[in-house]
Amino acid sequence: MSGLHIACIGEAMLELLVSEVPGPARIGVAGDVLNTAIYLRRALPSPHRVSFVSLVGQDRLSEGMLRFIAGHGVETDLVARDPERLPGLYAITTDGAGERSFSYWRKDSAARLLFQDGAGLARLETADVIYLSGITLAILPPEIRARLFDWIDTYRGTGGRVAFDSNYRPILWESAAVARDIMAAAWARCDLALPSVDDEMALFADLTPQDVLARLEGYGPLTGALKQGAQGPIPIGDPMSRQAYAPAPAVVDTTAAGDGFNGGYLAARLTGATQAAALQAGHDLACRIIGHPGAILPPDA
Repeated sequence: MSGLHIACIGEAMLELLVSEVPGPARIGVAGDVLNTAIYLRRALPSPHRVSFVSLVGQDRLSEGMLRFIAGHGVETDLVARDPERLPGLYAITTDGAGERSFSYWRKDSAARLLFQDGAGLARLETADVIYLSGITLAILPPEIRARLFDWIDTYRGTGGRVAFDSNYRPILWESAAVARDIMAAAWARCDLALPSVDDEMALFADLTPQDVLARLEGYGPLTGALKQGAQGPIPIGDPMSRQAYAPAPAVVDTTAAGDGFNGGYLAARLTGATQAAALQAGHDLACRIIGHPGAILPPDA
């Protein structure tokens, strides 16, 4: 049986979990697209392949990141190496009430040079589906975004499909106006849409989830899910009765809930599940994720 090949384009970062300063820190590996790639790999049957597409350094930390990714079954042959740059880094600290805050060091990360050699995009032509996020687009310089969009136009013209999650992070963008233009261009080139309602309303000033749906469906024929957290997803582009979802469990940590939803939904939809079944699969996985600390569930969870 021939399987699908899904290429997930994004940035992997080193994550420092800090309890106090000075004091010890635990080092992890994280990234929105990487989280989705790991959950997608877990949810797909074995004939299908999932590759992570990025750029990392040639240092020992980058080597450790690649071992981590491969250890989750995600292929790393499409991860390029840069001899001069290092991976991005961010630190998480938690206050007395359990609220998390983030500090980032990523302006000079290796991933910001992704596709600048001109050869990386050509290596993606054999993928059946590519997945990327607004964070992927935000870290790329304008000329590379334009090159990527031109390549996507050709790729879709030959039958390739694109899955996209806007995952809007204002701090990464030159301005909200630039982010709106780029996100709109991405939605117009999207086949499988996986936005979160809060991100879309914050960026485009939509007043209701129905306004978000109307705008997204106006970009062209696409399908997917509008994520609404505990309320459950709304189908995009596929008229169907609104289904009820069981209440979410007690929240331990919401990190990667949306990324995990994307992985569960895509795995189901790409292997022939109905829209209703794919929505349920994504929602169920997200509910399991928020019941555990950290972005990646233990394999036996």
